[in-house]
Amino acid sequence: MEKIISTISSLVWSNWLVYLCLLTGIFFSIRTRFLQVRRIKDMAKLLFDGKSSEKGVSSFQAFSIAISSRVGTGNIAGVATAIFYGGPGALFWMWAIAFLGASSAFVESTLSQIYKEERDGEYRGGPSYYIKYAIGHMIKSPSLGAALGLVFAVITAISCGVLLPGVQSNSIVTGFKNAFNIPPLITGLIIAAILGIIIFGGTKRIGNFAQIVVPIMATGYILIALVIIAVNIGQLPGVIAEVFSSAFGANAAFGGIIGSAISWGVKRGIYSNEAGQGTGAMASGAAEVSHPAKQGLVQAFSVYIDTLFVCSATGFMILITKCYNVVDSAGGFIVEYMPGVETGPSFTQAAVDTMTAGYGSKFVAIALFFFAFTTIMAYYYYAETSIAYILNTEKSRKIAIQAVRVSMLIMVVFSSLRTATLAWDMGDIGVGVMAWMNIVAIWIIQKPAFLALKDYEDQKNRGLDPVFDPEKLGIKNTKAWGKSSNLNI
Repeated sequence: MEKIISTISSLVWSNWLVYLCLLTGIFFSIRTRFLQVRRIKDMAKLLFDGKSSEKGVSSFQAFSIAISSRVGTGNIAGVATAIFYGGPGALFWMWAIAFLGASSAFVESTLSQIYKEERDGEYRGGPSYYIKYAIGHMIKSPSLGAALGLVFAVITAISCGVLLPGVQSNSIVTGFKNAFNIPPLITGLIIAAILGIIIFGGTKRIGNFAQIVVPIMATGYILIALVIIAVNIGQLPGVIAEVFSSAFGANAAFGGIIGSAISWGVKRGIYSNEAGQGTGAMASGAAEVSHPAKQGLVQAFSVYIDTLFVCSATGFMILITKCYNVVDSAGGFIVEYMPGVETGPSFTQAAVDTMTAGYGSKFVAIALFFFAFTTIMAYYYYAETSIAYILNTEKSRKIAIQAVRVSMLIMVVFSSLRTATLAWDMGDIGVGVMAWMNIVAIWIIQKPAFLALKDYEDQKNRGLDPVFDPEKLGIKNTKAWGKSSNLNI
């Protein structure tokens, strides 16, 4: 079974998807005139703009939900895996896809806000909605647009409800078994119990929990990383040089695996920051804002937080302490600083151990619990959003949502007992399939996002607090904005 899953994962994550992700980021960066640099002050300011309502969460809560899924196992085990297969240069390509992907995150999240809908008293948005309302009109077939939106919703429900949680729960139980010798089943049951308390409280409880826990856990982790880097500051210039030289094949040791550096850097970067995957757009659709571009900018900033801060913290800790191995294409080792140690959390645990005299495994296990747990929590939200799209009646949605809550708890326990390889391959399939469909969709229907950006910037330049008027811009089918005729652009 592992061979079959691995083969499917390799097909989904072929070089074509890697190139598509990079090309999309480059194109949208140019088209937005690199808003990820021009509008960075707006991004930070808008984090705390707006308040929650009965229908929607605040910008910061939506940001926290998205960060909950982005800051997870990928930031600890994912970075280590990228270095293991791609060498130090993989870290550069994680940075590259984060910088470029910020523009992709803006486009998908702005589209999500434009085409969000109110369902069961809460805002819902994401790729299914903009595929349904925008593509359906563009191809002059609303029924086909709705069917394509349904396909994405089903894919997301399966990916977030079944395929992706395994990576997170598996990493938690592995970390706790190594650090505290707690059996995986016990840890899995504890995760399920805590998760159940939160997800049965609905979207607002998820947002409230995320906005408290996420900033604390990310800040604490980065501070530990900064201390380790400071203690080894003399090695930092050499590590940075090694990252850049390895990324472009100029390093003598790692020049032969430049392809792996690009592939694994982009793959683990997308897994971690979700830019272009579409899930972050679902969190964006839940926000109560006065203009779609506001939440688009907030979600672009979340990509920076994830990769440029948290992933970099892990990468520098591992590289600066030389707590890693790198494999070659033949299955041997280019460097083997940690003989017999498998890739994953162990690299990060060993790096922290260099400063904490044996407490690294415990610290990383606890950090991993919070990182991965909040990711599972966000996955549940995305699965619930997909169920809300798939079913048309309020009664059927309520029944299905209760069912998906129970199923998710079962999957968390079941997934905690899987092998790590199988869990990662299944997770990669889920991320890859969503990325393929969502990136193609935002290429097709990108224009409303750029109309919204221009409108936002025009209003800002006039000293106004931007307010969205879709009719003025010729954008219709905007259910939550009081307009409901066909798209006319």
